[in-house]
Amino acid sequence: IMYSIIQIKIKKGLRKGRKEMKKGMALFLSAALSVAAMTGCGNSGKETKAAETKAETAKETTAETTKESGETAEAASKLTIAASPTPHAEILNEAKKLMAEKGIELEIVEFTDYVQPNKVTDAGDVDANYFQHLPYLENFNEEQGTKLVSAGAIHYEPLGIYPGKTATLEDIKEGAEIAVPNDTTNEARALMLLEANGIIKLKEDAGFTATARDIAENPYNVKIVEMQAEQVARAAQDADLLVLNGNYALQAGFNVGTDALAKEEKDSEAAQTYANIIAVREGDETREDIQALIEVLKSDDIKSFIETTYEGAVLPAE
Repeated sequence: IMYSIIQIKIKKGLRKGRKEMKKGMALFLSAALSVAAMTGCGNSGKETKAAETKAETAKETTAETTKESGETAEAASKLTIAASPTPHAEILNEAKKLMAEKGIELEIVEFTDYVQPNKVTDAGDVDANYFQHLPYLENFNEEQGTKLVSAGAIHYEPLGIYPGKTATLEDIKEGAEIAVPNDTTNEARALMLLEANGIIKLKEDAGFTATARDIAENPYNVKIVEMQAEQVARAAQDADLLVLNGNYALQAGFNVGTDALAKEEKDSEAAQTYANIIAVREGDETREDIQALIEVLKSDDIKSFIETTYEGAVLPAE
């Protein structure tokens, strides 16, 4: 992760250096224009003064134009996105050609956790990120003091219950251990899925911030094992059941359509709430290059890629 961040900073430094070189060249050319105007009109004081004034105006206009157009071209020419490897980076890689047709190079920096992508986006090291849903982002902002917003919802990944040491839900035993993500929004989502399948019952007011402490009824006396989302799949040999986020299920070789014992349905409240988004710094959501990315990711080409590639494990957002 540190290597990825260093790479980003080096590239941003090089871009800044190129920008300064362009400014310097514009000033040099404008100065040359001023000298030529002065010497070429040396026979008349009025003409010389007029030429000097014109050259000075040209210099200021050229410098300002170079600054504005250079910065705009710089911003529009490359867009750097932090993303989870699967499916986010894969979807972005598919979008590269479509973005190139719009004159924008898409650079993708992969992260395997749910913290660093938001931190590097907030710091300005990348332009945006693609790995999370809105409830997670809102909770992250509250806890970390960041000011990130959604620029658009792209896809939805159904959460699933997968077998560990226990092969089916019907085989669940007294005291079974169930591994779930430990971040606020995804743990609640996992517990709601367990509740929907009769394994536990939550307090009525628990909602989308539920934790294991909000379990009101536990007929199997299951033990909820809270783990970092990226670690849950590794507990397959120790836990009886796993509740996995879609991207980590894919990385572990699971498909929610064929391997999950139960999953969130497309018309469920969770499906409407947990669409994965493009997150940016507050104010950047209206940038032309960001809007171009949203347009591409919502295009029929990308929707078709998602539906064909992931076979129900990832679904385009409505």
